[in-house]
Amino acid sequence: MVKCVLAAICALLVAGCVARKNSPAVPDMRATSSTEPPASPREFRAVWVATVANIDWPSKPGLPSDQQQKEALAILDKCVELNLNAVILQVRTSCDALYDSKYEPWSYFLTGEQGKAPEPYYDPLKFWCDEAHKRGLQLHAWFNPYRAKSAAGKYEASANHISKTNPAIVKSFNGWEWLDPSEQASQDLTYNVFMDVATRYDVDGLHIDDYFYPYPEYLKNADFPDDDSWQRYQASGGKLSRADWRRDGVNKLIHRIYLGLKSQKPHVQFGISPFGLPRAGRIPGVVGFDQYEKLYADTQMWLEQGWLDYWTPQLYWKISAPQQGYVDLLTYWSQHNPKKRHLWPGVFTSRLGEKEPQPTTTTTDTTEDLGRKEYDREKKLWTLDSITDQIIATRHVPGASGEVHFSAVAFTKDMKGINEALKAGVYKYPALVPTSPWLDKNAPEKPNVTLQHGRDATVARVMKSSTGDEPLVWSVYTREGDKWIFHTYPASESTLVLKPSGDAPITEVSVAAVNRLGNESTRASVKLNEGAKK
Repeated sequence: MVKCVLAAICALLVAGCVARKNSPAVPDMRATSSTEPPASPREFRAVWVATVANIDWPSKPGLPSDQQQKEALAILDKCVELNLNAVILQVRTSCDALYDSKYEPWSYFLTGEQGKAPEPYYDPLKFWCDEAHKRGLQLHAWFNPYRAKSAAGKYEASANHISKTNPAIVKSFNGWEWLDPSEQASQDLTYNVFMDVATRYDVDGLHIDDYFYPYPEYLKNADFPDDDSWQRYQASGGKLSRADWRRDGVNKLIHRIYLGLKSQKPHVQFGISPFGLPRAGRIPGVVGFDQYEKLYADTQMWLEQGWLDYWTPQLYWKISAPQQGYVDLLTYWSQHNPKKRHLWPGVFTSRLGEKEPQPTTTTTDTTEDLGRKEYDREKKLWTLDSITDQIIATRHVPGASGEVHFSAVAFTKDMKGINEALKAGVYKYPALVPTSPWLDKNAPEKPNVTLQHGRDATVARVMKSSTGDEPLVWSVYTREGDKWIFHTYPASESTLVLKPSGDAPITEVSVAAVNRLGNESTRASVKLNEGAKK
């Protein structure tokens, strides 16, 4: 089945049937001739905004608050320009906070000193939430669950950092600091941090990345230093193997966060972005790192149990990668998603700007080594089509409905001209986020719409209903001749200036209110000169 899907997608790409400017998920509205507008296109289009090491924001530690805000607004405006609809902002990098936390110190990457608040004071997460929603974008808060400090961190821990307040649960190795995932105090801290953000901030999602237990290279292939907690577990009568005991601790936290979130803020989505490969041997021909054995993350079980609302495996390999093929992996995850949670793979868009080292091959290389080195050789060939073809391929995999780009720097620096490639091609038209019917099916009430025709534009005045859910965006169709053109506007705007996309004038406007979960109201349709909604 996987190979059949791959063959079909490759045939489409090679034959140019998709033409990199169109796809079934976002049809070309210029060809629509129905008397009624079609269903609104749906696709999750998000970008990770990484704050660790100042990858994306802020550009360096200690910037004045107004400069931090200016940079944030530039990223959000770029998202709007590219027809994205969501932002995933890293708010906890190393048991720290890029918001006013009750549990952890202000991040060094924000202010240049761990524990120091921004000057003049503002709350960055509230600022990002407010400004994203003002632009019709979802805002998800992204957390690292266990890292307490990276080896590259050259700053002093503040007095209220966990390494000072409860050093017994923090393990140090090779310059790294890591919460012991099997310690109840570690799980409690991370859970409380998640729930604190969910309850105090107007976020649309909570998002956890792939750093469960540390990667082997961080440990320099030594074992994670948890002898003390392991011995206590054994002394208490525990019967699990050490590996299963470690996985059990991670499983408990994932499940607890999901249940806690649904009990306190059920409409807020929980997303996980694990390493992209499932357990070794589960996909014929696919080899590579085994996160089940090395990170103690039973990721496939979480997906199959539905302990999440969206699944974002980091599929940082090309469609043609020989042993970690993008479509092979995406199709596998789609086929092991019995709860039908959202499948939005992670795409390494900022790889476009990399300078790749020349790989070497030795006679002692294992199959896994050779697969990785073949992938390294292929990375040298990453082009704009490498990214746009992944987006097209995602649209053709049943069960997949969007992607998340790593990271914002690809767009702020316009690596290799990616912005125009997206705007002129796969993201030419906007799209609404997919709905999440297991969370909420309630749509806003139909808006009130009036039109006024000007010399060069049609002005639509849209008023939300006084009852029902608060809208995030307006989904708007304009009829031009026999064509329907799709637009989205932030619901913060009540006056929409609509201009024809071609020579035909606008003769009808159809508007629906869309809430934060993508639920869409009944449409209010008004023909020019009618003056009242249909």
